[in-house]
Amino acid sequence: MNWIRLRELIRKEFLQLFRDRRNRGIIVIAPVVQILVFGYVINFDIETIRVALLDLSQTRESRTVERAFTAGGTFRIERYARDQREVDDLLLRGKVDMAIKIPPDLAVLIHRGETAPIQILVDGTVSNMAAVRVAYTMTVLQQLNRRFMAELYPFRLSYGNIDNRLRTWYNPNLYSRRFFVPGIVAFVVMLISLLFTSMAVIREKERGTMEQLIVTPIKPYELILGKTVPFVIISLIQMSVVLLLAVFWFEVPFAGSRLLFLLGISLFLICSLGIGLFISTISRTQQQAMMTTFFFVQPAFLLSGFVFPIANMPTLVQWLTYLNPFRYILVIIRGIFLKGVGMEVLWPQYLALTVLSTAVFAGAVRRFHKRLD
Repeated sequence: MNWIRLRELIRKEFLQLFRDRRNRGIIVIAPVVQILVFGYVINFDIETIRVALLDLSQTRESRTVERAFTAGGTFRIERYARDQREVDDLLLRGKVDMAIKIPPDLAVLIHRGETAPIQILVDGTVSNMAAVRVAYTMTVLQQLNRRFMAELYPFRLSYGNIDNRLRTWYNPNLYSRRFFVPGIVAFVVMLISLLFTSMAVIREKERGTMEQLIVTPIKPYELILGKTVPFVIISLIQMSVVLLLAVFWFEVPFAGSRLLFLLGISLFLICSLGIGLFISTISRTQQQAMMTTFFFVQPAFLLSGFVFPIANMPTLVQWLTYLNPFRYILVIIRGIFLKGVGMEVLWPQYLALTVLSTAVFAGAVRRFHKRLD
């Protein structure tokens, strides 16, 4: 290997890359925008639930129900509805997240010791958010039932029960940003390495300089290294920036080994570079390369478990996810970030990522050699 040729080829690649102002924006701004979007905008944490209240009882008991919901600060009464039609209209227009309808005979039924129905209408447009709101509502109603029971039967009721003591590990407050932000590290590495690696080779073909590079003394492996090393450096720098933002800005704990984290990212980067090289061999124009890259990125993103659990997918799709390197790196990153686990737990993910990286990169290099002949 001639280090001078390799150095100049890498230098040429950096000059071509940063000469285009659009590339500068993608390299510098895109990672920061992505982590800010996933850290702040994409958030499943529920801080406020907007409520419309239709109180047909207007009694002390109905006011007790209202105070039970508003006491914690999560439920906020946005509108006191006059009738069912107004409730339906508020839910239809998205003015409220849920509605509470208190029947006129609430107090009478409670004092008789009978079951008093309270209708809860929840906007189920976003199903996961609706499920959380229903869970919050059930908790409030259980506490309310105990309160009415204590008022109705003032003597002590002693009976055996189960005292559940719930503790959430690794993410005690269930912050969704701790779930999403670590995955952005891998997503940035994949997107940048895929996009620019595939575009770099096609750019040489479109400009007619690939033939000039072939007839030079540059060896095929030197050309491959010269085309991939710049994007390895850029991807690692971007990964470091995103990692610092995740730890120090979003306060996502990093509990595991930095060396294991770097090893996992390196294996994933090799796989991404191999996919980028493969895309460059099947594309004829930069536009084709870009469209093919995004055609691969979207399914890889959706089938990785980044947002949607793999266990909830159809069985056939679950089998397809085993071919997705993004799936394994997410398990590695979240395990190292939040749980602090080591190789004794993550070795299946590292093994799968090693096999995929070796196969994909070797196949891409072999096909790239054929295109150089």
